[in-house]
Amino acid sequence: MSVPPVGALTLDIEVEGSCSLKDKRNVVRSLKDRLRRKFNVSVAEIGGHGSWNRAVVAAVAVSNDREYAEQLLQAVEREAEAILGGALTGSGVEWLS
Repeated sequence: MSVPPVGALTLDIEVEGSCSLKDKRNVVRSLKDRLRRKFNVSVAEIGGHGSWNRAVVAAVAVSNDREYAEQLLQAVEREAEAILGGALTGSGVEWLS
């Protein structure tokens, strides 16, 4: 049995104007909810937990077709960019299998 491709998209976010962790959590929660709902991917905040204005969010896709997973993660990245605008400061995809 072969191992299916697992892709992880990492999004670096800078929340300008955030004055508290609560402000940042609202932005991150909204992003996570929208990406989950639209693309059916797993999404979690994986970094920047103690910072008021920085977060690292990962979206993960598993598929039996790597090309499909790549296209899905590209669509997730475009949607995140549309939602966040300039707050998205970086991104990258890592393949785990």
